[in-house]
Amino acid sequence: MDGVGEGHLTATGKAENPGKTGVPERVWATVDLDRVAANLAVLREAAGDARIMAVLKADAYGHGAVAVAGRLLEEGIHMIGVGDSTEAIELREAGIVAPVLILGAIVAGEAPMVVAYDIATCLHSIERAKHIDLEAKRQNRLARVHLMVDTGMGRLGVTAAAAPELARVIAGLDNLKLEGVATHYASAASPIPIQLEEQYRRFTDVLSAIRSEGIDPGLVHASNTACLFSPLTEHFDMVRLGIGLLGLDPGNLDERLDILSPALSLRTQIIFLKDFPEGFPIGYYRTWVTRRPTRIATLPIGYNDGLSWNLGNRARVLVRGQRARIVGAVSMDYTTIDVGHIRGASVGDVVTIIGRDGDEEIRTEDMAGTARTIPYEVTCRLSRRVVRIYTGDR
Repeated sequence: MDGVGEGHLTATGKAENPGKTGVPERVWATVDLDRVAANLAVLREAAGDARIMAVLKADAYGHGAVAVAGRLLEEGIHMIGVGDSTEAIELREAGIVAPVLILGAIVAGEAPMVVAYDIATCLHSIERAKHIDLEAKRQNRLARVHLMVDTGMGRLGVTAAAAPELARVIAGLDNLKLEGVATHYASAASPIPIQLEEQYRRFTDVLSAIRSEGIDPGLVHASNTACLFSPLTEHFDMVRLGIGLLGLDPGNLDERLDILSPALSLRTQIIFLKDFPEGFPIGYYRTWVTRRPTRIATLPIGYNDGLSWNLGNRARVLVRGQRARIVGAVSMDYTTIDVGHIRGASVGDVVTIIGRDGDEEIRTEDMAGTARTIPYEVTCRLSRRVVRIYTGDR
């Protein structure tokens, strides 16, 4: 084993084998749009006759909303759901003219752009309904709205008792069109089905009350990906599919996980190698100390790229088809791994954080479990510094 300070970089810091991988990026995520399309086909079959809304909040959960939306629209989805007005406007300015719905709430100052861009909004109160109607009247437009009912989520949405009144108000405003009525299930992936059943019953009661007023609710939607794999059998007119389109577990796939194909892989490369003796501390706070002479590789990825600080001293990555442990704390820009057992590890070697290398694979769900979080957060945290590369783009 070489002495401390010896590595695979020259004295000037240049790699001895520059460009060996042909990948110039420090950190990159590859998104396979063909896999997204394949996942849509699986979920569409499970959804039966229901239309498909692709929920592409948080930049399609870190996968890239514009690219993913483009492919899904080619595959015939009906609508795109987003979290806020900035996400909706980004799609419009990228040339996407398909129906877009803001699933959350908008603040008063967002109404002019939302109406001008023909973006549908969810309504949660009479006050907001009147505000959007006034803005639509000012622009001489008809604003499309969806009435969101709180049946047990406890967040946004009008209460079930007040929903019929809000429906009457919307129906009476000249510049609003009630395009749909929706609710948000809080426990679709829960092993306790009664929670889902209670919300379903409350929602169907609201729909009956609205229809009894002579009001057409339009598109009725409530189910997400997890609902398609739950005991629930009624999915109304449209299903809202998000994480499942990207091949990730909504929380209740269990042994059925392989029916969906992960669309995203995350990789970086070794930029520095150094040999250490036994007993040498690595990284901030001296949380890991070498137990034997070994070789440590430095990776140009950190929590600013989205790699959780919780992964320090716990997670594994793949190098040359073998697992290597993250050692020391994950820092803002760099992470260190122990590659002393990997023969021939070199500067420029590709390191797989999420994805497959040879016979080994690390899924987003694996990384989430190690970080004590959920798959949604792992991909949503991928920062703009991570280069997105798309395959399967028609």
